[in-house]
Amino acid sequence: MELYAKILNFTMPLFLLLILLEVIVERKLGKRVFRSMDAVSSISSGITNVIKDVLGLTVSFFTYEWMLSHLAIFEVTPTWWVYLITFIVVDFKGYWTHRWEHKINFLWNRHVIHHSSEDFNLACALRQTISTVFDYFTFLLLPAALIGIPVEVIVVVIPIHLFLQFWYHTQLIGNLGFWEKIIVTPSHHRVHHAVNKEYIDKNLGQIFIVWDKWFGTFQKELPNLPCVYGISRPARTWNPIKINFQHFGLLARDAFYTKNWKDKFRLWFMPTGWRPKDVEKRFPVSTMYNSGAYEKYDTSASPMLRGWSWTQLFFNYALLIYLFAFIGSIGWWNALAYGLFVICSVYAYTDLMDGNRSAFLWETFKGVAILCFILFTGDWFGAGPLLGAWAPILVATYQVIAIAMSAYFVFWEKIKRPTIPNTSEEQKDHQESNMQGAFPSRFLDNSPLLSERKAE
Repeated sequence: MELYAKILNFTMPLFLLLILLEVIVERKLGKRVFRSMDAVSSISSGITNVIKDVLGLTVSFFTYEWMLSHLAIFEVTPTWWVYLITFIVVDFKGYWTHRWEHKINFLWNRHVIHHSSEDFNLACALRQTISTVFDYFTFLLLPAALIGIPVEVIVVVIPIHLFLQFWYHTQLIGNLGFWEKIIVTPSHHRVHHAVNKEYIDKNLGQIFIVWDKWFGTFQKELPNLPCVYGISRPARTWNPIKINFQHFGLLARDAFYTKNWKDKFRLWFMPTGWRPKDVEKRFPVSTMYNSGAYEKYDTSASPMLRGWSWTQLFFNYALLIYLFAFIGSIGWWNALAYGLFVICSVYAYTDLMDGNRSAFLWETFKGVAILCFILFTGDWFGAGPLLGAWAPILVATYQVIAIAMSAYFVFWEKIKRPTIPNTSEEQKDHQESNMQGAFPSRFLDNSPLLSERKAE
């Protein structure tokens, strides 16, 4: 936990610098691959994900250590070829995990956040899940365990493998010639993120594209078919926490309302996008029927709101840097409380970006909780002795300003929410009526067209 947190404090600034570089290059090339609010949403999603990962909030049914101790045939010492073999095994595991996440209904909820951006850029690479509670796929590391690859090699390789998936989330790099045959390139991954029916569920490899070519999931980027990014049931929100659980909410609602007891159980394991007939008619879901004419989600945010959203993002990122730098002395339970404060903050300011009046309630709840914490402890998780008395005062002042700014944007500068494009009038009416319910109808999946997916 502590080592990974310190690694992230070195790698996250590098990712942000590369995102800034991409913004500069896009301006020089006269292209537009970034939108301000979408980028804030993406980076905010990354903040929530690294909090979950550092705190170890994912449970494996059985661990690599267990497989190694019970199943290892050999005992090997770490050498360069051991690291290479481990990297290949981890990538093989990544391919099949990724493929099943795209193909099985309940597993799609683990991955939907990554595809939810309607832009494709380095920032969207940071859209990673917080909904993964259980890791079902440790068994795919069995080849490494049988060889006897030590745990410390796995621990080193997995973060490197993850970080190497960042660079190819860009529209600014074209065809890479020979390398297109071996590794996943920006061209390959643009196809993967596209919702065009010719591209859907293709190029599932993470580092090596050879898995897709061997197992029949490869698709070349076509020059006459531009990629349209997002998911076929658009998220219609900037809030990454909502996006993380939208698909699960749809499945839970369908399981509750369907009258067929068989469907209550099997819908979780059916192909992504499958729904029982009775609830499909009763609760239709808005879907991107025409990807070519689709209008991206946006809100009428003023320059002031955009500036405030970036301010909120970077203040919470600064809080995260402190948490990761001193997580050993803070302790796990205190780090959990700290992480929840930051996640609540992300929820509040991204809800404000959507123009929801509830954002003021979330901001107030979070702000008052933090102010009470500072008042009763007289500090902010040990920041006073480490950084000086000004640190808890700064955090408290920020909470007061955040509540005041939220009130201003909610009650004085009202944000206009966009209409729902590319749906029939009946679906629009039905969706609007469901937006007030516990399970709004703007849940999503990655199906190309529902009729095609269900015909499989």
